Amino acid sequence: MTQPIIERRFPDSFVWGSATASYQIEGAANEGGRGRSIWDTFSHTPGKTLNGDTGDVADDHYHRWREDISLMQELGLQSYRLSIAWPRVQPGGTGVLNAEGVTFYRDLLDGLIEAGIDPVVTLYHWDLPQELQDAGGWANRETAYAFAEYARAMARELGDRVKVWTTLNEPWCTAYLGYASGVHAPGHTDPAEALTAAHHLNLAHGLATTAVREVLGQDAQVSITLNLHVTRPADPESAADLDAAHRVDLVGNHIFLGPILDGSYPMELTELTRHVTDWSFVREGDLNLIRQRVDVLGVNYYSTNYVRQLAPGEAPGGGSGGHGSGAGSPWVSLDDVEFLAPTGPLTAMGWNIEPDGLYELLTALDNAYDGLPLMVTENGAAFDDEVSDDGKIHDTNRINYVARHLDAVAQAIEDGADVRGYFVWSLLDNFEWAWGYTRRFGIVRVDYDTQVRTPKDSARWYADVIRTGIVNVPATANVGATEGV
Repeated sequence: MTQPIIERRFPDSFVWGSATASYQIEGAANEGGRGRSIWDTFSHTPGKTLNGDTGDVADDHYHRWREDISLMQELGLQSYRLSIAWPRVQPGGTGVLNAEGVTFYRDLLDGLIEAGIDPVVTLYHWDLPQELQDAGGWANRETAYAFAEYARAMARELGDRVKVWTTLNEPWCTAYLGYASGVHAPGHTDPAEALTAAHHLNLAHGLATTAVREVLGQDAQVSITLNLHVTRPADPESAADLDAAHRVDLVGNHIFLGPILDGSYPMELTELTRHVTDWSFVREGDLNLIRQRVDVLGVNYYSTNYVRQLAPGEAPGGGSGGHGSGAGSPWVSLDDVEFLAPTGPLTAMGWNIEPDGLYELLTALDNAYDGLPLMVTENGAAFDDEVSDDGKIHDTNRINYVARHLDAVAQAIEDGADVRGYFVWSLLDNFEWAWGYTRRFGIVRVDYDTQVRTPKDSARWYADVIRTGIVNVPATANVGATEGV
């Protein structure tokens, strides 16, 4: 019996791309005048990454970028989202630029343009110059001003080559994983520092947006990418669980959406965290500096959370590790909220698979911020890919995952959301932060011993989607199943 197929057609103007990040792919950590980043320090600290893996070599993209652009061109990518390594172009985070580093990115951007691929450039994807961290990192207000000057310099040096500037990638991860849970660089576990860092990241976004437009004019396209959380109550009939989900939404989402798009922090958020900090790091005029025009909001989405409210004195039942606000947890001021263990099917990251969450997120943003263009800037999955006897990687799970999420995007567009593009994460298997090289997200396999690139079945499938603008989704497809799409 033939399985029913849903055909999703995307607008001709829809942008198809893929994304990477500098520390995850570039390598050449000690070449070309590059300075040291917090991820160099963190990954070289024993016990911080699986197997002691580092980004010293990664995918060697620094030397192989021409080959990688050829791959992008072969797949028909219309756009490529990359990040600039701040310490490669400005080793200490302030002062004179490193000409060799600037030339690397200038050549890379020229290569993309020559290949007909529009560059989307992220200014910060977590590799803060170590010298700035030594002075306090994102907990130090001056880092926001240093970032603005770095953004100004990049606009001056590269602005004629960049389609869209993205200020920050996932500031939630920078603030909470870096300063509260300690599982990301710089590895701190101080909830007050995490909230301070979140504000300074917001400030950095506003200052950098202004700086880019001062150099390139008010028509310069500037965005920010947020990993917004879709959090659901364990019991939708429980007022306590609904309130727990609401508080996660405040701490995870509205600490960024509020100041960036509304010009304020929600009063509920500041009251919820008052025992952690008095918010004195927010100075007069900051919110006006932060709230600048956002031309497109980047949305990164992978999975959902389910939470429940703990009864007084009740211990958590051993969920996903997201519980609590002390050392080891990113969730500041949520000691009485339990994050439930995800249920299957799961990706290799242990994340659940809920395409409906992406639809929910896109439509909720459209309803809340009418007229704000949206872009899915990361979506994808890590699976335990195997090279078959035929030398190919038949990653049907990944194809199903992406297809179902594109189905969700198409539904959101059909229901009125202004979603303008999709960037699959990731182009290449790469250094997956604290997970090292044990998790593979790429649609192109990288053999880390030989650096040989092999497009997976998902890459060929995605190339067909780009070429046709059509996604065929089995009406009963189950992501994680073995059936093809």
